[in-house]
Amino acid sequence: MSTGILLLNFGEPATPEREAVVSYLERIFFNNREIEGDTTEAEARERSRELAERRAGPLIEEYEAIGGSPLNEQARKQAQALEDRLRERGREVETYIGMQFTEPFIDEALDSAIADGHDRIIGLPIYPLCGPSTTVDALEELRAAADERDFAALQELSGWHRHPDYPRLRADRIEALAEERGVDLTDPDTALVFSAHGTPQHYLEEGSRYDIYVTEYVETVAGLLGIDEYELGYQNHENRGIPWTEPEIEDVIETADAERVVVEPISFMHEQSETLSELDVELREEAEEAGLEFHRVPIPHDDERFVGVLEDLVEPFIADFDPAVYQLRQCQCRDEPGTMCLNAPLDS
Repeated sequence: MSTGILLLNFGEPATPEREAVVSYLERIFFNNREIEGDTTEAEARERSRELAERRAGPLIEEYEAIGGSPLNEQARKQAQALEDRLRERGREVETYIGMQFTEPFIDEALDSAIADGHDRIIGLPIYPLCGPSTTVDALEELRAAADERDFAALQELSGWHRHPDYPRLRADRIEALAEERGVDLTDPDTALVFSAHGTPQHYLEEGSRYDIYVTEYVETVAGLLGIDEYELGYQNHENRGIPWTEPEIEDVIETADAERVVVEPISFMHEQSETLSELDVELREEAEEAGLEFHRVPIPHDDERFVGVLEDLVEPFIADFDPAVYQLRQCQCRDEPGTMCLNAPLDS
């Protein structure tokens, strides 16, 4: 069979034009409309536009400062690297990228894969930690688009942070930065700080396991590094006046009992505004104002081992053997038949 692999992600505007940024933000706010309670679609769209207009100015400044987001280009290179790796092994595959909030959208990527004549399509979100508004929503959007097109041969992969090679490559990147900068990670005056993308508490109360995944992931990476003491903070986007995850990363930095901080952004597999601006500019300023030396670990978006992780995830579906051989099981976060992940308990 010929297989199309859709790598799904968030997307970001590559350039800081105002209408592109407003439209991007409007789609995000509308997608998360449930966290403000029951409302009509028209009211939700009006509210989303209002929030987008309010947030656009500062975000445009961020994009201007970093020269536009590199996320989409890095995603394309990851997709091409996966396609090249699989084709080298004789697999008849083609990869596509589909974004939740910028072009190419998920339904457009699906249309391209169908038009190219693929018999089977695999949806794989490139989110390190499975969350409701990222991994789950991306797959739900893909499934809805496939149903509208009467395309039944769709297979879905969700959470994958437990792949053993993934935390190892992230730990190696932390060690490489420390060696390059002459930083001793075991020094009591060095604080290792994991920064996770925040999420509204609403989703956790509704049953999302995102906070569990964050906690177990940082424990794993710290263990690989031999680090007993570390900090965890969340990058929250408090646009709606609702509770978000705690502690906030800014509070962690302000109270760090150290001379230097090494910040690892665990929620991303691409450099984007949350890393290049929120961390490299805003958080760095707060750290330096607090008298701290600041180091931020680069995202390993071009690490060949990550391509290997993606290859392992899709291989059972391409080669037609039982995904359980690779420890893939029915997903709990997206509890729909055929959605597979590495995160589900063994007794699920």
